[in-house]
Amino acid sequence: MPLLVEELGLSCFAADLLTHYDTALDHAQAMPHAAEVLTELRRRGVNIGVVTNGWEDAQTRCLAGCDLSDLADDVVISEAVGLSKPDPCIYHLALKRLGVTTAHSWFVGDSPRNDVWGPQQVGMRAAYLPTGHPLNGERPDVTLTDLRDVLNLP
Repeated sequence: MPLLVEELGLSCFAADLLTHYDTALDHAQAMPHAAEVLTELRRRGVNIGVVTNGWEDAQTRCLAGCDLSDLADDVVISEAVGLSKPDPCIYHLALKRLGVTTAHSWFVGDSPRNDVWGPQQVGMRAAYLPTGHPLNGERPDVTLTDLRDVLNLP
């Protein structure tokens, strides 16, 4: 955190920034249509995995706070498994834990490097949802206009 405070030129202490971040986790909000899409995918019998970088406690609290925990079959959190996106091993681990192959999988996300380039390195198809992180040479298999577009993936 001290490096982040310095890098961003913030006029606060790192401990204050961390406290604010921790408090904000209690107010996390799911992306529009997330619960609706995940519920429909479960109804269709699709295995749903979440792969996320971050602290285990923070990511678990975010999922729970957004009421999404029960909509995922498995959650792979970088701190808990000692791997982080875009390391190919984290995608392989998620596939193994879900019991699915790359040929039958889509990775959906908004990070060009972690959610498009990374999964594609292991043979997964990537659906990119632009939310502010621009592509920088990455080529998603599909670009979504809305999270509900996931329901039309083959």
